[in-house]
Amino acid sequence: MKINDAVFGLLLLLLGGAVLWVVQGYPKIPGQQVGPAIFPGLIAFGLCVCGLLLMVRGWRDRAAMPWLHFDAWVRSPRHVAAVVVVVVGVAFYILAAEKLGFFITSTLVLAALMWALAVPPLRSLFIAVVATFVIHFAFYKLLRVPLPWGVFTPYAW
Repeated sequence: MKINDAVFGLLLLLLGGAVLWVVQGYPKIPGQQVGPAIFPGLIAFGLCVCGLLLMVRGWRDRAAMPWLHFDAWVRSPRHVAAVVVVVVGVAFYILAAEKLGFFITSTLVLAALMWALAVPPLRSLFIAVVATFVIHFAFYKLLRVPLPWGVFTPYAW
């Protein structure tokens, strides 16, 4: 799927404008020329400039590139199903992770994603379990990110 640059330019411009509006409310530091709003403000200004440039380019090229163009994969039921599984998997994780816990939710989501991408069922389950433990170790132990335990709360280490 291809989207005209003007659409992304408009989104960048809106994002930059929103950040510029928000940083105006950041507190000033007495006696300092530079406050906490300077860095996000500069980034937001850059986003606005890039957004404007993309909008001009997209508007200029609109004859050669339509606003929205679907590639061949959009007509493939397998690929569309994979996109749906990704979106549903993220929503499922958001809704179920606290109750079920990271181990169960992540294993189910990863297995479903691999199944949607035509990985054999046993292999996808094995990889999902191993990947879940590796991800848990990396985030929970190494990076100290608190992942939900859910039903395994009594066994948390």
